[in-house]
Amino acid sequence: MLKGEEELNTNGQEESSYESDSIESDMDINQLLVLQYINSSVDKIESGDYQSAIDTITNAIAIDPNQNLYKCFNTRGAAKAHLGDYSGALTDYNKAIEINSSYVDAYYNRGVLRENIKDYSGALADYTKAIEINPSYADAYYSRGLVKANSKEHGDLKDACEDWKKAAELGDEGAAELLKKHCEQ
Repeated sequence: MLKGEEELNTNGQEESSYESDSIESDMDINQLLVLQYINSSVDKIESGDYQSAIDTITNAIAIDPNQNLYKCFNTRGAAKAHLGDYSGALTDYNKAIEINSSYVDAYYNRGVLRENIKDYSGALADYTKAIEINPSYADAYYSRGLVKANSKEHGDLKDACEDWKKAAELGDEGAAELLKKHCEQ
């Protein structure tokens, strides 16, 4: 699963909360509607209805007063990636990062995309940036380790083992398995 496909509070980044007495303006209603569109898109991605997710999130982008616009682009990028529209996904991830340069999920998702299209330098840079933003991001350490292990020009098994060790310390079971299999001899 790409990041940002879960509930909106990802990686400890609470973006906004809505209290019933604070929904007084059109802007508040629009923000609530956009959050509903985002959640609906996430559900559609999880059920495999990627085109409908793209359509729904595109509606959110048209409404959004810009508070959650970066989340919209990230979510739409995830749906496009699932459909194999890598160019479109990359454009959306780039836009999410342009809007919010500290949105860790967009860096991680762009890293996954770049790894999948064999842009290992770009993937490594994105995973590293995600780690800089959130040093407790186990998935980014795990994935960066995979790039290092699978691409001689970007590292080696020793470098990969260091990342997998950190990911395992942060609770990533897959990294712990790779550590045992490839690094502890």
